Amino acid sequence: MESLITAAARALEAGDPLGALNRVALRNDAPSLALRGIAMAQLGDLAKAKALLRSAARAFGPREAVARARCVVAEAEIALVSRDLNWPVKTLAAARATLERHGDLANAAHAGHIEARRLLLVGRPDDAERTLTELGTSPLPPASQVVRELVVAGIAIRRLKTKDARAALDLAAKAARQAGIPALAAEVDSAKLILDTPAARLIARGSEHPLLLGEVERLATSTALVVDTFHHVVRRQGVVASLGTRPVLFALARLLAQAWPADVSREALISGAFQARHVDESHRARLRVEIGRLRTKLKPLADISATRQGFVLSPRKTRDVLVLARPVEEKHASVLAFLSDGEPWSSSALALALGTSPRTVQRALEELARSNKVQSFGHGRARRWMTPPVPGFPTGLLLPGPLMKT
Repeated sequence: MESLITAAARALEAGDPLGALNRVALRNDAPSLALRGIAMAQLGDLAKAKALLRSAARAFGPREAVARARCVVAEAEIALVSRDLNWPVKTLAAARATLERHGDLANAAHAGHIEARRLLLVGRPDDAERTLTELGTSPLPPASQVVRELVVAGIAIRRLKTKDARAALDLAAKAARQAGIPALAAEVDSAKLILDTPAARLIARGSEHPLLLGEVERLATSTALVVDTFHHVVRRQGVVASLGTRPVLFALARLLAQAWPADVSREALISGAFQARHVDESHRARLRVEIGRLRTKLKPLADISATRQGFVLSPRKTRDVLVLARPVEEKHASVLAFLSDGEPWSSSALALALGTSPRTVQRALEELARSNKVQSFGHGRARRWMTPPVPGFPTGLLLPGPLMKT
């Protein structure tokens, strides 16, 4: 019977979950439960996979700490794919330590990769990089190497280092070919699309055009005055004025930058920045106050001069003014950005990733659902939200090998 366990494990390594199930589907011993759990995860039935892995962890005896730790690692990966970002990370850390103590370095590294991917999802690329550094550079199986390089590429993309991202994705593609698993190759191809898909829009002198990620990277060293709607800053090379906590000032700066070198009327500034339907003298008085505050904020970068109709932006030490805008702008663009990976997200996971309250995210999701931009399934805590997939950071299940040694 152990030959069946070995054959099932090898089938999973080769990306053949149905072949694995054919060998262990009717068995309920601990190794078979674990292998069935991985197979179900690869087939997409994550709820069943989680239940099987938990049963397997309970079924392994007290002396089988390594096998239990492998079950924990597999369950952690399912939690990541399910966007259960509140899954206990200390449990994964303990499992990783157990695997390292017992010499199972490949699965210990995989646990570290899962942790790094979670950190990347919640916007902590520095911590993700630190986790990868802790793992060292010891040789990994090809499938595990794919996962590592995808994380490296994700960190580079977050930091706008497209050359490093391409190098990592090339290594991932090579490792995927060596692994011979089509799903891994598809993950790498999906990740590569990020670098060849418009990541932003450039607005200047009344016109706009899309920018690839590499072009956005080059813009970071441009001598132009840039109004960055991603980070809510106004910058020119190393000089930065942050307006993230001053939405009215940022709105005024963007309106002035989009119209440059022309001026913007007072009515247009009031309507755009204050969302006022009817302009009265109180709005004009407030505009004068806010323009004064904006002048102070932008003093190292630009001046704002009054004209007969309104105000005009006058950049310092440059002849170019650009607006870097999101590819698609709408009220809940940040929520849609996370949902664009095509994976099911809970509102609590989105709140954690966005750094905001679950109630705020829930209201945004309900508005998006009313306009048919997102859809949900499940109820209560099991409720998940999705949107049609577009190219994004790969998050598919990438289990590198069997739970048990053969």
